[in-house]
Amino acid sequence: MRLNSRSSITRRLTLLFVIASSLVLLALGLVIASSVEKHFEEQDMAVLTGKMDLTRNTLAQLKSIDELAHLHHSMDNSLVGHHGLEVLVLSPQHEVMFATANAGFPLDLVLASAAKGPTHPALWKLGALTYRGIAAELPTGLRADSKVTVAVATDIAHHQAFMASFLQTLWLFVAGAAVLTGVLGWAVARRGLAPLRAMRDQTQAVTAQRLSHRLPVDSVPVELAELAQSLNDMLARLEEAFLRLSDFSSDIAHELRTPVSNLMTQTQVALSRSRSAEEYRTILESNAEECEHMARMISDMLLLAKADNGLVVPHRETLQLATEALALFDYYDAVADEKGVQLRLEGYAPVNADRLMLRRALGNLLSNAVRHSSENSVIYLRIQSTPEAVLIRLENTGEAISSENLARIFDRFYRVDPARQRSSEGSGLGLAITRSIVVAHGGTISVTSMDGVTTFTIALPV
Repeated sequence: MRLNSRSSITRRLTLLFVIASSLVLLALGLVIASSVEKHFEEQDMAVLTGKMDLTRNTLAQLKSIDELAHLHHSMDNSLVGHHGLEVLVLSPQHEVMFATANAGFPLDLVLASAAKGPTHPALWKLGALTYRGIAAELPTGLRADSKVTVAVATDIAHHQAFMASFLQTLWLFVAGAAVLTGVLGWAVARRGLAPLRAMRDQTQAVTAQRLSHRLPVDSVPVELAELAQSLNDMLARLEEAFLRLSDFSSDIAHELRTPVSNLMTQTQVALSRSRSAEEYRTILESNAEECEHMARMISDMLLLAKADNGLVVPHRETLQLATEALALFDYYDAVADEKGVQLRLEGYAPVNADRLMLRRALGNLLSNAVRHSSENSVIYLRIQSTPEAVLIRLENTGEAISSENLARIFDRFYRVDPARQRSSEGSGLGLAITRSIVVAHGGTISVTSMDGVTTFTIALPV
């Protein structure tokens, strides 16, 4: 029986209970029926074998042809009280020497059974009746080579009636047991699946406003505990993602509100009265700066969105990290000199990466390090090659970052400054972009901050 994949578990279990119990009862009934039939056959064989031995003894006592007349009398006496028992004696010429009233068995069946011997019973049809019989060739006392064919059979009508009644009772019992098993199986399945329904009711309580709701793990059966824990883990991930999405939406609104407000304010002020061409030029330059800032932010957000969906595919080539780092040092030297910060490079190693993406990632880290380094300090960029990965460590000395801020330092729009003021510090997307670039290359990035030394570590696979 094929079950629909959308059918209920209760229905499936009920049908399986019914099928399993019916098959077991049928197998048990067939075994019992076979045993009863075997028992009847053994009983019949005991009677038939006894009469065959009696007939053999009677034939062995014949000494002359004249004594054949006494054969009928002896056989009739031996069959007294044995109703349904039939005996047929055939001469060597296959002529009937003795036969009971209903012993008109087909000659070919009797001879075929005699050839097999008296240990192999056969079923003989005689009209509407069925007999179980045996046949054998028995010697007589007349001559050593004088043998007659003897067939002994018993009516098994009462056995057949009993078996028919037994099988009818068996089928009715199996049918009733199947119905009863179906009802009990349905009740057991309903009760057994009650924890699933309870879990369903619990999950219905989860909404966008109640993502903190969790399923009780300790109050469910062991088989469902892992499922409940998996659902709780999924809810925790959804809650975290939802909170991040809410924060991200707030951050976007916050970041875009300031430049848009500046643009609107400057435009309204410019339109409030007539101005000279130089004043209009100054206002347009300021507006262009705000537009460039928004364009960069939108471009960065698009890059992050592609990275989240695995659409950022690096164009890999073999690069010398030391060469790329020195090129970035030349770009940031002027900014570092203003604070008296020195840039130092240690080590070298080749890496298979996208040149532009790698420069952007390292540039974001250098820009961040220069911005937050103490005056007259040293920024170290150390390159180390291992059998598994190429490690890039960027260390700068400055104010330590708290563990709470370290946990979210790679989040979008996240700044250590709780005021989140938009200034020369950028839009807060640099470290998030750096992490996306590293992940796109199959690497990892981490950060530590202890005793005033902050270290970013990038591991790129060899």
